[in-house]
Amino acid sequence: MKLITTIDNLPPVLAASVSAEERAYIEGISACNGLPFAVTPHFASLAGPEPEDPIRRQFMPDPREAQGDAFALNDPLGESYHRATPRLIHQYRDRALLKTTGFCGGFCRFCFRRVWMAEKTPFITAAELDPVLDYLNTHPEIREILISGGDPLTASDERLEWLFQGLRSANPALSLRVCTRLPITAPDRITSEFIGLLRRFSPLRLAVHINHPREFSAESRRVLTAITEAGIPVLVQTVLLKGVNDDTETLTALFRKCRDLGLIPYYLFQLDLAPGTAHFRVPLKQGLALYRELQGTLVPALMETDPVLPAYAVDLPGGGGKIRLSQDCIAGGKNRPGGRVYLLKDKNGKLWPYPAD
Repeated sequence: MKLITTIDNLPPVLAASVSAEERAYIEGISACNGLPFAVTPHFASLAGPEPEDPIRRQFMPDPREAQGDAFALNDPLGESYHRATPRLIHQYRDRALLKTTGFCGGFCRFCFRRVWMAEKTPFITAAELDPVLDYLNTHPEIREILISGGDPLTASDERLEWLFQGLRSANPALSLRVCTRLPITAPDRITSEFIGLLRRFSPLRLAVHINHPREFSAESRRVLTAITEAGIPVLVQTVLLKGVNDDTETLTALFRKCRDLGLIPYYLFQLDLAPGTAHFRVPLKQGLALYRELQGTLVPALMETDPVLPAYAVDLPGGGGKIRLSQDCIAGGKNRPGGRVYLLKDKNGKLWPYPAD
């Protein structure tokens, strides 16, 4: 897969827009082995040159990433506490997550696995898959596996077929959920042969990360339509990002475009507390108010069964698991070093801190 990894290889209008401060920061990333700069030519072509352009902000390294954040966690979801094998995370009883690769079709600057991604871990090997299969054999309660990364679609069809076959050999009834951003960032990766591969491994769903309505290029609309017409359900996951999609108009347009293409808006995520991402964080109270506006805008105009409004959710920092966000889940607040936090209740009533601002 072709990636742009230097400023000078960006489209000329974008390369000219890079400030001296941005350029110095990007060169520093390379020197300290931080999360690299990389973007596909297709995704870069969707961006405007303005520093606050919502596409540009998602892939252009920002000097604010180097600012300290008292709430940052190298493992914001606490995956290490639920690791069944070096590659397999088993946090929820009936599903598990497989980290297949540390490679992506570019690096989103808000990535919650950015510390792990900076290590550039290769695609899972047979020696790494064997303990995963052993675990699945002895845990029949796992009914679905999320095939994640990085982006698993950076691997070839042959490697993916090998992986799918291995997982199904451990549990023939296992449902597969393939997590990817490539239909948006590199739609040419989605070939008819690849769609045929997905069909052969039904039950299978594709979970596609989409943050802004401008990401629906003609090429992306074409391949997403081809996937849904092949009978493969497509779930859409969106991250709420300050300065990218934190307004009613943008999210309404995004979710309606999803519906029109036959996609299922599934999750709207509050930002995870990864290092270097605080400038993307929408205050929780603002996110809740925005979601109430979306409910008023989208729900009354549509049948209740029309899944146009995704669940607003957060992964509780440090391993608490996923909860749906509402005013009711905020049990209070307190001051902590670095700022004020809200205390969020999980399903068992345990309280978990999340920054208020």
